[in-house]
Amino acid sequence: MKIPRDLSGQDLVKLLCKKWGYKVVHQSGSHIILETEVPKHQRMAIPNHSFLRIGTLNSILKAIAEHKGIAKESVLTD
Repeated sequence: MKIPRDLSGQDLVKLLCKKWGYKVVHQSGSHIILETEVPKHQRMAIPNHSFLRIGTLNSILKAIAEHKGIAKESVLTD
């Protein structure tokens, strides 16, 4: 899977809330704090930048995939 280079932090937050059961807890500076209880508790900080850096986005996708027990590629496509 090729990681998108034009994904904003706000777009990623919307996707995670809509499809993966995350909810916005609060915002601390330029980071949006998300939380989920499915399958267990996890908090995640997403930078609210116009374009997420490739390494940052890759790290976020990897952490979500590991937590949900799915492939990293399916986080953005499902």
